[in-house]
Amino acid sequence: MNHSATTSWNEVRAAFQKIWGYEDFRPPQGEIVQSLLAKKDTLIIMPTGGGKSICFQLPALLQTGLTLVISPLVALMENQVQELRERHLPAALLHSELPSHERRKTLQALERQQLRLLYLSPETLLSKPVWERLCQPQLVINGLILDEAHCLVQWGETFRPAYRRLGTVRPALLKSKPPGTNIALAAFTATADPLAQKKIREVLQLRQPEVFCINPYRSNINPFVRIAWTPTGRKQQLLKFLKDKPKQTGLVYVRTRRDSEDLAAWLQEMGYATDAYHAGLGAEERRAIEAQWLSGKMQFVVCTCAFGMGINKPDVRWVVHFHPSLLISEYVQEIGRAGRDGKPAEALMLISEPTGWLDPQDKQRQKFFEEKLQQQQLSAQQVLKKLPKTGEVNSVVREFPDGAIALSLLHSSGQLQWLDPFHYTIVSGAKTEQVTQLHATKQMNQYLTTKQCRWGFLLSAFGFEEEVKNWRCGHCDNCSQK
Repeated sequence: MNHSATTSWNEVRAAFQKIWGYEDFRPPQGEIVQSLLAKKDTLIIMPTGGGKSICFQLPALLQTGLTLVISPLVALMENQVQELRERHLPAALLHSELPSHERRKTLQALERQQLRLLYLSPETLLSKPVWERLCQPQLVINGLILDEAHCLVQWGETFRPAYRRLGTVRPALLKSKPPGTNIALAAFTATADPLAQKKIREVLQLRQPEVFCINPYRSNINPFVRIAWTPTGRKQQLLKFLKDKPKQTGLVYVRTRRDSEDLAAWLQEMGYATDAYHAGLGAEERRAIEAQWLSGKMQFVVCTCAFGMGINKPDVRWVVHFHPSLLISEYVQEIGRAGRDGKPAEALMLISEPTGWLDPQDKQRQKFFEEKLQQQQLSAQQVLKKLPKTGEVNSVVREFPDGAIALSLLHSSGQLQWLDPFHYTIVSGAKTEQVTQLHATKQMNQYLTTKQCRWGFLLSAFGFEEEVKNWRCGHCDNCSQK
């Protein structure tokens, strides 16, 4: 179906009802669909489980041409594409784990303009074979969607540096397209505080975007923070929590791959059917664990932040953070995996006592994270001294082990500009800015020790101060104790 100026809103709704079977849009889904069909740049902040993917999938399916969906995780792409294919819709994905015959098939469908939606990671988007095909003048591209846009802020500086180059994708593509071509750009996330929103706008070079910002409050999620005085006490608290929920589905979040494997092994010894999930597992292992958890054969998964983004399981009754999150955006994303069916769900976070005398591990993790960020900053400044004033990203990566991260940090601090997705220029005399993540870790520490309403604190952190004056949710640990 081709959306043109004459396509009525009734036809848009009819397509929505036919494809997804819902009677009508939930606010503000309809307004977002209209914005994207009108080819406007858009920034959307909606709570987890708010039906974000429909907002960009429907406009893509109503137009001839291609919409590119830039997505951070393979599992997330696979889940969305599988759902679309089950509805016989023209969607595909490209990622590094794809078998070569699948990859070839998708690239052929792309060249033949048989796709409406193509999901890929920032790294795949900027890989030579994909980029060359996307730049073919005859290939019609309607829009660029950045799904889970908080990853640009959360990971873009030091973990996934390709995110920092996304702002130059649209201008570079437009150079290869016929004059008058319009490519809309939209960013979707559940969690972006005012600082993160500013960063997303700047990096993506959004042009007068329409902004839809809904606070992340979920009245059915009950956040609790409890002190675990010793490492043994932490495990005992987790066991007690699990014993109280014998058949309820949940997730246990830890900080590192090693933590997930050690804790999962110990829980297996305790008789629990669980497994460790982290980014170091092979694709088949990850899919097998997801399938067992989604089907209810596995009560819970012991996972790092690599698990759960975009995976839709409505009946998750609890989320435990065995270690505290480092960033508030990460924490709200992860507790938001619970209670998507609208029924009550618990979100428990276990933390060391504030001095760290009896269990210094939380403090050590925090210190390690901050020291690593500072070390990467120092390393970037060392690389800067050796860089030519203008250059190309791949040659820098070949010469310096952490060259891509260095370029990303220099861009973040205002010392470097991207000329296009592959070439940079140094900005001389630029005033350096603080890495956003350091500010975010301080915010998380404040959340752990606050005596105010947990939800009130989170909403203030995300820029909804006016809405939360004298706020009491009535169902977090701080409100329950008053």
